[in-house]
Amino acid sequence: MLNVYKAKPKASLLGKTFTFHIDDSDYEVHGISKHEQKIAFVSAALPGEKVQARVLEDKAGFLKASTVKVLQASALRITPPCRFAVQCGGCQLQHISINNQRELKQQGIDKLIRHQTGLVNLPWQPMLTAADSGYRRRARIGIWYDKKQRRLSVGFRQSADKQIVAVDNCMVLSPMLAPVFKVLNQVLSQLKDPTAITHAEVLEAGGNAFVILRHIKALTDAEQQLFINAWPEAVWLGEAEPGAFNYWQQPVVPQYQLTEQQLSLQFAPDDFIQVNAALNQQMVTQALNWLNISANDTVLDLYSGIGNFTLALAQRAKTVRAIEGVAKMVQQLATNAKLNGLSNVEAYQADLHLAWPKAQWNRPVYNKVLLDPARAGAQGATEQIVKLKPAQILYVSCNAATFARDARVLLQGGYKLDKIGGVDMFAHTSHLELMALFSR
Repeated sequence: MLNVYKAKPKASLLGKTFTFHIDDSDYEVHGISKHEQKIAFVSAALPGEKVQARVLEDKAGFLKASTVKVLQASALRITPPCRFAVQCGGCQLQHISINNQRELKQQGIDKLIRHQTGLVNLPWQPMLTAADSGYRRRARIGIWYDKKQRRLSVGFRQSADKQIVAVDNCMVLSPMLAPVFKVLNQVLSQLKDPTAITHAEVLEAGGNAFVILRHIKALTDAEQQLFINAWPEAVWLGEAEPGAFNYWQQPVVPQYQLTEQQLSLQFAPDDFIQVNAALNQQMVTQALNWLNISANDTVLDLYSGIGNFTLALAQRAKTVRAIEGVAKMVQQLATNAKLNGLSNVEAYQADLHLAWPKAQWNRPVYNKVLLDPARAGAQGATEQIVKLKPAQILYVSCNAATFARDARVLLQGGYKLDKIGGVDMFAHTSHLELMALFSR
């Protein structure tokens, strides 16, 4: 009988703690090191540091680990301004000053894009920035009630964990939404069953504070009134099923303004909007300027949402055709165009990642294209855009890795990168939005 030798599989390193010497950092400002010939990405670790870190993922070619103790600190390391920063998973970079955060994020993204595209130098423009505190106009708040200990936790998920870190304030949350922690702690403990509510979403829109409570059991009118009495200035909604909203008071339609364009955009509580109002405004204005929109332009706006870019483009362009995958957001975009007196907007629904259909909007009549996809990027769509042969393409990205992949397609399709700039939409986090202008 033939015996075939099989090497014993190596034991997993998952959960084990090792010492790492950090040599570099990546585009999300994770420290880069090596362990037993594997590359290791270590969160909360800076170049030049020696840290102890716990392994969170052990893959064939790499490790992911989380710093538990700094043995030798970088000169860049500071004391986090928020006392919850070490445990809370909301902000990953508070151990670095805001200016150094921005510099390291851009440096990491620069290396990533150059590596993926083969470009030697990137035409970086000044980064768009705003206040690094009080900027979030939307946030999801976790709620956990421990029945055995009868203990309530209201806050955010712990870094690399599902546990809720109880907080009583958040430095990046809009001041208008600040009362939510006190109110939830006060009222939830009075409910007959505190486990009925699984999480809350807070939203600042149109000068109002909205609180949406996701509940898995019905709340009585009296219980609803407890929340209203605790914070009567807020607009309270229940959500028994995803997307099924029930106003507990007089209904108020959420909306936000693009003041520089004098536009007002209405949206449903579960529609996507940018959480940083100040930087969203800067981003829309920069898009108009970079594309130099004029009355002769026919523009295609892809992944258009409720019309964040569409309406501003339509104020200056001849025609804007907007394509969005979610039907109700297409309808909301059309409503917003009408509310703002814009008759040169056409809104269509399509899954842009599939083969594009033969349709009125899918014709090579555009001289300018704007796309603002989700984190998955525009795989499949970029090839279709190239076929339309627009003179200019403005790509707005929230994920540098998928942007680098898609940019390679545009470059191979005959486009060159004219401008690229960072947008620090989420200060104190590892994320950096990008705006990039390509031309033929």
